[in-house]
Amino acid sequence: MPLDDAPKPAPRSTDAGTLAAEILEKLTYAVGKDPIVAQPHDWLAAVSLAVRDRVIDRWMDSTRDAYHKNSKRVYYLSLEFLIGRLLVDAMTNLGLVDSIRTALSEFKVDFDQIVALEADAALGNGGLGRLAACFMEAMASVDIPAYGYGIRYVHGLFRQKIKDGHQIELPEDWLSHGNPWEFERRESAYEIGFGGSVESSGSGEAAKQMWRPQEKVLAIAYDTPICGWRGNRVNTLRLWSARAVDQIQLDAFNRGDHIGALADRDRAEVITRVLYPADSTPAGQELRLRQEYFFVSASLQDLVRRHVQQFHTILNLPDKVAIQLNDTHPAVAVAEMMRLLVDHYGLPWADAWEMTRKAISYTNHTLLPEALESWPVSLFERLLPRHMQIIYAINARLLKDARDQQKANEDQLSSLSLIDEQNGRRVRMGQLAFVGSHKVNGVSALHTELMKETVFRDLHALFPDRIVNKTNGITPRRWLMQANPRLTRLVRDAIGDKVLDNIDDLSELNRLASDAEFQRRFAEVKRANKADLARLINRDLGIQLNPSALFDVHVKRIHEYKRQLLNILATIATYESIRSHPEKTWVPRVKIFGGKAAASYWQAKLIIKLVNDVAKVINNDPAVHDLLKVVFVPNYNVSLAETIIPAADLSEQISTAGMEASGTGNMKFALNGALTIGTLDGANVEIRDRVGADNIVIFGLTAEEVEACRRNGHDPRAIIEANAHLREVLDALSSGVFSPDEPKRYEGLVDLLYNSDWFMVVADFAAYLEAQAEVDRLWMRPAKWHAMTIANTANMAWFSADRTIRDYAWEIWTVPTK
Repeated sequence: MPLDDAPKPAPRSTDAGTLAAEILEKLTYAVGKDPIVAQPHDWLAAVSLAVRDRVIDRWMDSTRDAYHKNSKRVYYLSLEFLIGRLLVDAMTNLGLVDSIRTALSEFKVDFDQIVALEADAALGNGGLGRLAACFMEAMASVDIPAYGYGIRYVHGLFRQKIKDGHQIELPEDWLSHGNPWEFERRESAYEIGFGGSVESSGSGEAAKQMWRPQEKVLAIAYDTPICGWRGNRVNTLRLWSARAVDQIQLDAFNRGDHIGALADRDRAEVITRVLYPADSTPAGQELRLRQEYFFVSASLQDLVRRHVQQFHTILNLPDKVAIQLNDTHPAVAVAEMMRLLVDHYGLPWADAWEMTRKAISYTNHTLLPEALESWPVSLFERLLPRHMQIIYAINARLLKDARDQQKANEDQLSSLSLIDEQNGRRVRMGQLAFVGSHKVNGVSALHTELMKETVFRDLHALFPDRIVNKTNGITPRRWLMQANPRLTRLVRDAIGDKVLDNIDDLSELNRLASDAEFQRRFAEVKRANKADLARLINRDLGIQLNPSALFDVHVKRIHEYKRQLLNILATIATYESIRSHPEKTWVPRVKIFGGKAAASYWQAKLIIKLVNDVAKVINNDPAVHDLLKVVFVPNYNVSLAETIIPAADLSEQISTAGMEASGTGNMKFALNGALTIGTLDGANVEIRDRVGADNIVIFGLTAEEVEACRRNGHDPRAIIEANAHLREVLDALSSGVFSPDEPKRYEGLVDLLYNSDWFMVVADFAAYLEAQAEVDRLWMRPAKWHAMTIANTANMAWFSADRTIRDYAWEIWTVPTK
């Protein structure tokens, strides 16, 4: 049916009366509940369906608009999309919050209670997934037609429980009660192959290769609408679920092998069960590679089908398709696109390679070798034999060009090669993503320069114009307007509603940074947010907090380079000082930690145990009274972040310099009026430049100094022996002061600090303590403190995801924005 002739329903009203009637109708006819007996979760379902209808109206309009204009589309491939709760997000962007609140009041239903019941979508782990979610919302907000592609994980990463101080991993059953925001698309199902063999026909330039997979699974699409600001565009997040081609082997079932009859189903469905299965075993490594290829193949098949269906040719694909690889996980897309273009569409190799490179671009998020990913050649060849052939062919041409153009020597060729011959022959996926992309971007200015100097040094020399910087950003709709409505109201009162549509207007707050009345109101907002967090912690953990204390927050993925260990060691030092010098004036502090450790990352899990052991001792010591409390908040997720971040006074961004690519938590905290204590790492450098060096507390070694220490060696033992504070802290740890049930629990951790100190915990300890002392001095000068924190909020607009997405659109994707 032609687009112009397609029927469409009448637009739905957004007034409270109409919404109340529709919510009652949904409750009765869709949920099947009489309002007399309806439970809070029934009202949640009814509200979600009423709001969803209004999202769908705009979703259909956006889709038709893209087809009508023959728009170029962006396809964002990410293994994670940490989208959190969608109901308030949609209501905020459609301007429905007040109307829905009023509508529910007619039924004596508590709005806040209802929206808090929505489950967080368990589709990510940390910054990578949250960035992808921010980018999806921002692409819709700046009017870019886009699809996000990922995996519909049944259990996500895991639900974290703390038992006796230890992290326990439990399944995250976020789909157990259904998901009103997703739509299964039965027509969008694709076969994904694994294993088998490759058959050749013909010879020379006319040779054809055909992959005959031994195993096939189906990828089934589930679509979620992602609503942009004001609902002007709604884009699609398409997530793939794995199913067996044949759900049951009836012959085996009828023979009595009831379990074996379901083996194919179980083998297929495990692909989309869990995010980041532990890869410490060969089976775990295979499952990860199967996951990555599964979602990449389904996504590329889908976007190519859509393109050919609309434009009737594959030849203009790069003109209408921009594919962004979010980190290294989707890197196999380079080989898969070549397979589709050469084997299925019959393009000559050179033409297919040019189209692939023009269509694909790659975002690198880390310089950590393990995160760049590499796979054993034997595993890759067994699972994806045709793709291994293609990678060998790409590599041969790459190395030939390096010899011919750069006169590369053997060491340089070894560095450039897509095959690592030094460590048991492995396929380097970061290298593959680089050579198969027309642009490769870092996510902060520092990270981008380090990419050029370290992991991609030789590739940068060969392709000097390929690496560009695109500093990360966050969506202010989620992380200011939605997460911090009190601060949003204050900002609107101060500078007007125009800031809702142009976040750059936040800079007008600079003139109020020293205004005593505005400071008072700003402080009241922070105090109220802290009271909310204190109530949550008391409810869930039974720990009472004083909202007047300095809330010092360190919430992020637990990793040695993020240095939660440095923070807790300094906390122990503060604890010992308070006990030794009760006569001094101490700033009351609440140290709040949160984050998950990878299931097989034992050192990170030990750090979680240490934080909880220290908390147990400090929180039960009457000598410190309310001067120091330590809290570890379990199962940190997006919804918890929306309560914690607005309540933070101090934002801990203390990673080892040169190891954090960007960070986005640092941006969220600063936007919400927290002072940053941090190293010159990732986007901290640019935050300092934007908010001013006087409005951030920087300490520690620089990236260059860290590299020099590692290259030339430094003596952590000598540093420890010369620092009485640190020595006493480590002695307390190793002697079992904080682990009386197992005195030697932390001996290994202490030994590492004495003998290695790779993450510069020892090297930066004294500087960190002094930086914390400076924080105390600032806190005791309220007018100064408030002026600094207001300056942070006022100068964070540049870190909006809208700005980042416009930068991608202009330099990488070549698509228009509004």
